[in-house]
This record gives sequence, structure tokens and C-alpha cells, in this order.
Amino acid sequence: MRILFLTHSFNSLTQRLYVALTELGHEVSVEFDIADSVTEEAVALYRPDIILAPFLKRAIPASVWRHHTCLVVHPGIVGDRGPSALDWAVQNAETEWGVTVLQANAVMDGGDIWANEIFPMRLAKKSSLYRNEVTEAATRAVTTAIERYAQRDFVPCPLEKWSNVAGQERPVMWQEDRRINWLRDDTQTILRRIHAADGFPGVRDSLFDHACFLFDAHAAPDYSGAPGTILGWQGTSLVRATVDGAIRIGHVRRPESAHPFKLPALVAFAAEQASIPVLCEADGESIRYEEQDGVGYLYFDFYNGAMSTAQCRELLAAYRQACSRPTRVIVLMGGDDFWSNGIHLNLIEASEHPAEESWENIQAMDDLAEAIITATSHITVSALANNAGAGGAFLALAADHVWARPSVLLNLHYKNMGNLYGSEFWTYTLPRRVGLEKTSRIVENRLPMSARQAARLGIVDACFGTDAAMFRREVKQRATAISRSPDYDVLRKTKTEARDRDESEKPLLRYRESELSEMHRNFFGFDPSYHYARRYFVHKTLPAWTPRHLCKHRGMVQGNH
Repeated sequence: MRILFLTHSFNSLTQRLYVALTELGHEVSVEFDIADSVTEEAVALYRPDIILAPFLKRAIPASVWRHHTCLVVHPGIVGDRGPSALDWAVQNAETEWGVTVLQANAVMDGGDIWANEIFPMRLAKKSSLYRNEVTEAATRAVTTAIERYAQRDFVPCPLEKWSNVAGQERPVMWQEDRRINWLRDDTQTILRRIHAADGFPGVRDSLFDHACFLFDAHAAPDYSGAPGTILGWQGTSLVRATVDGAIRIGHVRRPESAHPFKLPALVAFAAEQASIPVLCEADGESIRYEEQDGVGYLYFDFYNGAMSTAQCRELLAAYRQACSRPTRVIVLMGGDDFWSNGIHLNLIEASEHPAEESWENIQAMDDLAEAIITATSHITVSALANNAGAGGAFLALAADHVWARPSVLLNLHYKNMGNLYGSEFWTYTLPRRVGLEKTSRIVENRLPMSARQAARLGIVDACFGTDAAMFRREVKQRATAISRSPDYDVLRKTKTEARDRDESEKPLLRYRESELSEMHRNFFGFDPSYHYARRYFVHKTLPAWTPRHLCKHRGMVQGNH
């Protein structure tokens, strides 16, 4: 079928549904919800069989839903209504939640039900739940709804006739609903409040007598003090006392500052750094290492998958330490929500000289990638339980083996960030896997691909695991099998010989210099596209139109955009 996505942005859920439906053979085009007239024009141009709204912040115009079947993906259980569904579920500590696919009508979230899915809740950030449980449930529900629509004889169920309706109409969650009382609220209550606002909009509060919004909270059980007191720094996070312990605040947004976007707490309050003690040099569990059965597992859980210059260097030091251990295999595990998304655009934007910080950050990424490529002491594996994008996706290819869950999305391109050329030795690692012809097509394509698609192309070596837990269990089984293999010495010898052969044909230094010469032009050259694109991304500037690579229907008529 021909399906039109009407969405606020091409976010992680929208990307996942885009890939899932195109893999099923449907033709999908995307229009950003900019204005009713734009939506009406898109429908007229594309003439879709059905319209899907995966992520909207306002109602579909009646001029569209009265004449076309419009299915809305609502991140709530059947009967739940309102724009803050998931926020309320997290803050109220619901034990079970869901996703409902319903038909748009005159009542917001009140249309007939086409499909629904439920899932158990966990104590986690709203953004993490959205990227994982909500996205998985939405993919199942949307696939079911589209199949039912294709049958033509399915009759959706009106909400009032649905049995066991547990949901309710909920208002918008305002900041007053999120307010923290530091003298009364315990750690779990505060965590739920900040978790419920993670991603957007954060919890409005005050630190050092400055208004700010709090994000990225974790329990800090080793600390305590007078409730509300700022106890000190833990890495780049602030530790603040609660009535029964403490929490660690990783990121904040200071709307009245020179950089009014989300930043690590230490960066946002750099001027206050010296006024409180350093409790610990490292942030909790950002980087951790485990060993089992001759295999070293290196985890790196960076907020939103962004890797700053300092984080790249810390991870490089941890990787080199792992290489010094008497193990045979090193598995790069990534984090709970992302494997990696490459350089840290927010910190670059906040720096005094963004071009120079971009240069430092990409050099640090390259140092890490080079260390992985040249490590002949071990067999290395990139194990992608979660999505990877841009430089982070290409960093994964530095390993000897790339394993991924089938539902993982890879954005193997840089061009959406102001036509960046990219580095991380992609001009060496990608052609080595797929050849030069496919390499060109892959990096020019600005759309996500699933791990299944990547496996068919030869980018990913193996896809397995229905969920993250199952994937990680099988990763350990496979890595242990390599470590214990009687052919291990042969495998490592073959790897070393291949690396020596490749080096003699064209040294890695030449690949690096060639890529970085292009990146230098991106950062310091006359074309400011990268700097504009980064600024729009960091400041969450709403687009004035849908990018051409997404809205296929705009290419049907000359002269549009």
C-alpha cells in the first residue's frame, strides 16, 4: 500500500515504523506536520491508501481525517487520552502500559481502536521506555493495524464498546505537576518525576540559585545529607541529597544562559565548579568492564549516545586496558539505549570555538576507531543491542565482527548533518565489507536501515535475539565459543595477516588523512552547512519544510521546495 506518515519529526519511533513497513513491501512517504495547508497538499500529491501519525503534537485537520483513514499511534493503554500519556504513566509508577493505534476523529485520542499492545513497565527514563518498550509495542500494533486495513473487512472497535477499558482522559502534565519538594519527596519519587520528563521537557528546578531543568537522574546510594543540599560532583554530574539518600543529576538545561540547551551539569554550571567538592572523578556506570570465560565486555552508556572528546579518550583508555588483559575476545557492548551516535554536538555547540572542538572530537573518535582496527591481540566484536548512527555506526565497523538485534536501526550516513563527509575510517571499513559500488550507495542514502537489511548487504555479520536481554545472552554464548574455539589461534593469525596486507597496500594513515582533509573543510571551510545544521539540531529548531529525501510525493511535481 501507499502510506503517508504525518509526523512532528523523523524521530526514533517514526524511523522504526518507516523501516518496518517498507520491509513489508509498502511504499512510505513522510510529511512533517507544519501546517494544515501543507498536510492537505501532501495528501493531494501522494493520494495515500492510508495515513499514519506516529508522532504528532496537534490534531490532524478535519479536512483530512473526514476523507481518509488516519491512524494515530498513541503511547498509552486503551482509553487513555491526552498528550502526556507516557509522562503520567512513569510518574505514577504504573506497572503496565501500552500503545494503542486508533482512528483519528473529532475527539483527540478518542477514535475507534484498530490495534493495541501492552508491556510491563520498569523504573526508567521516559526517553528510554519510548525508544525500547513503546517502539517495540508500536511496531507490533501498527503492523497489525495495517494488516487489518488491508483485509478491508475489519471493523475497528469504538472505544465505548471496548471491554475492560483501564485508561482515562489525562490533562497535559504541566511543570506544577512535576514539581519536586526536596524536603519531603524520597529518592524514588524524585527519580520518577525526573524520569517522566526526560528527553522533554525536563523538571523545572533551581541549582546554585539559577533556574534550570533537570534530566538524566540516577540514584546515588553512597551519599546522604540535608535534603536538597548539593553534596558535590561525581564526574560531570551533580549529587544532591534527598530525604532518604541522594540522586545524581547528569544533565540540565539553563534557559536563560548563553547556551539554553541540554548539557552535562558540570558544563552548564562550570562557573560553580570550584564551590563544591569532587566526590568521585567518574560518572557512575558510564564505562564499565566485565570478564567472563576469556571474554572482556566493555560497556559504554553515554547519554543519548553522544561521545565527547573526553569520553572518547576515556573509552580509548578503557579499551587499551581491556587489550592488556589475558583474554581472547573483546566485545564492545555500547549502552542501554544507544550503541553510539558519534560526536557530541551539544558540547561542540557550547564550546568557545565549535569548529576547533569538532576537530578535536573527530580526532578522538578516530583514535578510538584506529585502536580497535589495529588491535591484533584479540578478536573484537561490536554487539549492537540498540541503535547506532553516523560516526557511531561506522565506529562499530572497526571491529572484526558486527552482531546486532534484528530491530536495531543503523543510520550509516553523515550527510543529514550539513553534508558532513565523515571519518572513523569508513572509507576503509565499509568497502572492505560491501565493495566500493555499494559503499557509495549506502553513504549517499540518508535513510535508516534495519540490522536485517544491513546483514543482507554484508555490513552486519549476524542478527539474532528477539529482545535486548536475549540478544546479550546469545552474544555471551557466541563470544565464549570464539574464545574457546580450537581454531582461535588460526583466526587471530588470519586477522593479523589481513591487517598487515591491507596496511602494505594502503596505510591506515592515508585513509585517516584523506577523510580528515574533507572534515577540515566541513569544519573550517567556506561552506557553513555543518554549523547551521548542528545549531538547528541542538536548539531543536522546527523545520520549515520536510527534507526531500523523506517526502517522495514532493518529487512527483516540479517546483515544490
